[in-house]
Amino acid sequence: MKTEQTGHGTLETWTPDEVARALADGKIAMIDVRTPAEYMQEQIEGALLAPMAYIVPERLPLGGDRPVVLYCGGSRRSEAVARQILESGVVDRIAHLEGGFGAWKEAGKPYRGTDLATGAPKLVR
Repeated sequence: MKTEQTGHGTLETWTPDEVARALADGKIAMIDVRTPAEYMQEQIEGALLAPMAYIVPERLPLGGDRPVVLYCGGSRRSEAVARQILESGVVDRIAHLEGGFGAWKEAGKPYRGTDLATGAPKLVR
């Protein structure tokens, strides 16, 4: 994991492998900051949805026993939200997924997608 000390706290950037291991071990929580439409098509299984446009840092489930890792499509939005959360002072450490959901899929990690023939959700491995 890469870390950056900002003026408001520590921004961590986790690789897909690091996130997958921590998620499988139940050591992190995931928040998807993409739009509802993007989330409905495909998402990391178990991730909560909190679209970037509606983020209120004080109302997010932060500061608990498990670190929170944010993600979006390519990591620009998740990094921006992570910085916004740090600036709010709610927490002094937050993480996001390097390369976003695109890197997650490229790394062959499992996710929940949509079966285009039926519209039903399906696990993609």
